[in-house]
Amino acid sequence: MLVGRLTTLRFGPCLDWRTSAKQGIDGGEDGSGLLQLKSEPESICLIVACAIEPKSLTRKPLRIHAEENAMSGRFRWVVVALLFLITIINYIDRSAIAFAIHEIEAEFQLSSASVGLILGAFGIGYILTTLIGGIVADRFGAKITLGVVAVVWSLSMGFMGLATGFVMLYAARIALGAAEGPSFPALNKAVHGWLPAQERGTALAGALVAVPLALAAGAPIVSSLIGWLGWRGMFVVLGVLVLIWLPLWLILFKDDPAASLHVSPKERDLIASAGAEGATTETAERKGWMVLLTTPTLLANYFAYFVFGYFLFFFMTWLPSYLRKSYGLDLSQVGLVAVLPWLTAAVALVIGGRISDRTLARTGNYRRSRTYQIALTQAVAALAVIPVALTGDVTIAVAGITVAVAAALAPNAAFYAVVVDVVPRYAATAMGVMTVWFAAAGFLAPVITGALLQFTGDFRYAFLLMAVLATLSVLGLLVFHRPDVDRKRLAGL
Repeated sequence: MLVGRLTTLRFGPCLDWRTSAKQGIDGGEDGSGLLQLKSEPESICLIVACAIEPKSLTRKPLRIHAEENAMSGRFRWVVVALLFLITIINYIDRSAIAFAIHEIEAEFQLSSASVGLILGAFGIGYILTTLIGGIVADRFGAKITLGVVAVVWSLSMGFMGLATGFVMLYAARIALGAAEGPSFPALNKAVHGWLPAQERGTALAGALVAVPLALAAGAPIVSSLIGWLGWRGMFVVLGVLVLIWLPLWLILFKDDPAASLHVSPKERDLIASAGAEGATTETAERKGWMVLLTTPTLLANYFAYFVFGYFLFFFMTWLPSYLRKSYGLDLSQVGLVAVLPWLTAAVALVIGGRISDRTLARTGNYRRSRTYQIALTQAVAALAVIPVALTGDVTIAVAGITVAVAAALAPNAAFYAVVVDVVPRYAATAMGVMTVWFAAAGFLAPVITGALLQFTGDFRYAFLLMAVLATLSVLGLLVFHRPDVDRKRLAGL
C-alpha cells in the first residue's frame, strides 16, 4: 500500500480527489488525473506525506502555497515524511554490504569469521557516536544533528567503494556506523518536539516503517546495482542518495515548530500543549543521568531493544548469505526472497504503532499499551526462529523468518515511545543510551554469527541463540517494565 502510493503522482486513490479538471490546482490539473507539481519543496513532501498519513491531507481543492497552509494544520506529518525518507536511505546504505559480501569475500579471500567482523564493524562506529549524538540532539536540536551526519555518512559510503582489502573495508564500515549513530536519537528528538503524546507512536511507526521498507526495496535494488555496476559502483551510487534529501530537510524543518512558517496557529497550539521541550541545560543533564541508568523500566527497555537489534542486524547482514549457503540461491533469487520478510514487517510495524496508541487512548495505561505489546511480539519471534534452526526446507525457513522478522519489528515504535513517555525532558539522551545497546547488538550479532558459522559450519546455533535472547527479554519486561509507575515517580523531573 505504502510503496504503491510513494511511486505515483496520482492523487485520486490517496486523497479521494473529487474536483474536475476545470477546477484544477492553480491550473495544474490537466484532465488526466495527474497533478502538475510546482518546484516548491512543499510539493515534493505532499506526495510522501500522503503515503504515511493520507487522512492528514485536505479533501478540498489544494493550493500548494506555504502561506495558505497546504497541510491544513497537519504540517507535522510532513516532518514525519522527511524522517521517513532519511530512514529509508539510512537502512539501504547500512544493509547494502550484505548483498555484496559474497563478491567481497571471494575477491579478498575472507573466512566466515572475517566476514562477521566486517559486518559487525558498523556497530563499533555506531556505539562511539550514538550516545554523543543523543546529547548533541538535546543540546543543539535535530536539524543540525541530522544535517551534519547525513553528509558524513554519504562520504563514508563513497569510501567503502574504494576499499582494497580487509583493513580498509573494516575501517570504512566503522566510519559509516559512526556517521549514522546520531540519526535515531535525533529522529526521536524531532518527533518529541513536533508530535503530542497520543500521536507519537503512530508518527514513529510512520517514520520507522521505513526500516523494513528500505530493506525490502533495497534487496532487489542493491542486487541490481551490483549486477550493473559491481559492488564498488553500488556503494558510490548509494552514497549520493542522501544529498538529494538534505536540501528538503534544511528548508522545511525547524527545531521549534512555532518558528515554522508552515505551521497553522491551531497546529502550533496543539504542539505547544503537548509540552515540547527546548535544549537541556548542563545542570539538568547531569541530574538526569542517574535516572537514565537506574530506572527499571528504562533498563528493561534497553535490553529488549538490544534483542530487537540482534534480530534486526542478524537478518539484515546474514540473511542473504544464509539463503545462499543453506539453500544454494543466487544473488537475484536472494534479492527477491528477501523482500517478503521485510514487507511483512513493514505492515506489522504500522499496525503495532497504531494499536499501541489506541490502547493508550482507550485505557490510559502505558504498561498495557507498550509493555505487553513488546513482550508478546518478542515471544512470537522467539518461537518462530526455532523451526528455522531445525528445518532443511526452504519454504518452512522463509515462513519462519518472515514471522520472526515481522514480530521482532512490530513494537519498534513502542521502544521509542516508552522513552518519551517516561523521561520526556531527556528523550534524546535516553534514546542515545538505548541505542548504545542497539549498537552493541549491531556488532555482536554479525560477529557471533560469523564465529559460529566458522566453527560449526551452519546457522542452527545462531537461530537458537536468538530464541534464548528473546525469551530472556520477555521475562525482563514482565518483571521490571512498569512505565506507569516510573512515569509518575519521575513526573516534574
